[in-house]
Amino acid sequence: MSVNGRWLFGILLLTAFCIWVSLPDTTGLRIDLDNDGTDDIVLNVRLSQGLDIVGGVRVLLQSELPPSAYTIEDLRQTANNVARRVNALGVTEPTVQVQGNNRILVELPNVEDPNEAVNTIQQTALLEFVNFSGLGGQVDQFIGRHILTTQQALIISQRGEVADEIVRLVNPLTNQPFQTVITGADLQAAAAEYNQQWIIRFDLKPEASAAFSQYTGANINQPMAIVLDGVVLSAPFIRAQLDSGGVIEGGFTEQEARQLALQLRSGALPIPLRVEATETVGATLGQESINLSIRAGVIGVLMVLLFMLIYYRVPGLAANLALILFILINFSMFKLIPVTLTLPAITGFLISIGTAVDGNILIFERIKEEIRAGKRLDNAIEAGFFRAWHSIRDSNTSTIIICAILFFFGQTPGASIVAGFAVTLAIGLIINLFTAVVVTRTFLRVLVTLLRQPIERRAWLVGA
Repeated sequence: MSVNGRWLFGILLLTAFCIWVSLPDTTGLRIDLDNDGTDDIVLNVRLSQGLDIVGGVRVLLQSELPPSAYTIEDLRQTANNVARRVNALGVTEPTVQVQGNNRILVELPNVEDPNEAVNTIQQTALLEFVNFSGLGGQVDQFIGRHILTTQQALIISQRGEVADEIVRLVNPLTNQPFQTVITGADLQAAAAEYNQQWIIRFDLKPEASAAFSQYTGANINQPMAIVLDGVVLSAPFIRAQLDSGGVIEGGFTEQEARQLALQLRSGALPIPLRVEATETVGATLGQESINLSIRAGVIGVLMVLLFMLIYYRVPGLAANLALILFILINFSMFKLIPVTLTLPAITGFLISIGTAVDGNILIFERIKEEIRAGKRLDNAIEAGFFRAWHSIRDSNTSTIIICAILFFFGQTPGASIVAGFAVTLAIGLIINLFTAVVVTRTFLRVLVTLLRQPIERRAWLVGA
């Protein structure tokens, strides 16, 4: 098989895959290679649409602490942590905004389980490693129960509350709160893993490793409780000195382990929050507006295809085929990543279509110049692609850099729509580097091979 034949075969396989991904009924692929009941290959496919298109949930969160107990910077950091949590939940393109000096507004597009999302946002996920030394055989009676720790006592005092059951919750040996060794704020990383049971493996920040190492080294063969939001998950015995991390066990289900790891990765909220109001909101765009937008996009693409075919003839046909594949690859990437489609995100995609056409025009004009200079058809095509490549690469790269800057500033709460625009535009620019050069060149070579004699007799077939 020739080089053109191999490239064409690969492109056809890619086209078939993209068509499969783009079909409305495609939800993914799961393959169990060794028949052990566990999927070895998992490919999730879904179309995620933004709040302005499909609606979603709006949640108003309010601080449980008085404004005098924290700074506005603490509130902004809490909003940042909330944004990271909802993004990690798969709810991309959220709107997270600070309102006043004690509220955070969260808008979640197309959520499937509002209660789970709200719970994950609201929970402080206060993880503590607590000193249980000396309890010995009494450890089991504390598993699954609430206890009072020095860290919780500090939070209670900040809220101005009184612990109703403080006597029952304190350490029975000292009649004092249990001592907190370190908290989840000292974690550097946390991930859910399966090793006969679901566990959470964690790493500590360098500044906390020394204290943790010293404590575990001095308390070998003593129990240490792992406490989440005041509840004892487990109380394993320390068997060796732990320097930089370890494992959290607690009889977790897969969902519980992944959700807890998410909360720990995104950091404990600097300010505890309560849900002030929750409401389901409809799409900000009417269905008629959506239909008109789709119609306008389709008409625009058809006009571009018609212009390329009329003005550039055979090369235009190759460019049209490549442009259709460009659209298919983009849409497939949107479903595979997934990218939330909002109006700004769709705008970024449409602009990327323009850059894809612009790249082809640059190539074809170079080819026409080479033909007019007297070069043979095959040499003119290769020279045209070679000389146009540097311009296409440099222009796309400069725009991708701008997209990266927009994405960076789009991480600010309330500015996520900017990030959505940058993501879809950048994806289109990257794909264009492949389709404009590789795919268009392959299609054009194949068409020239099939139509060589008519093209050589009629130069206007290549626009020359």
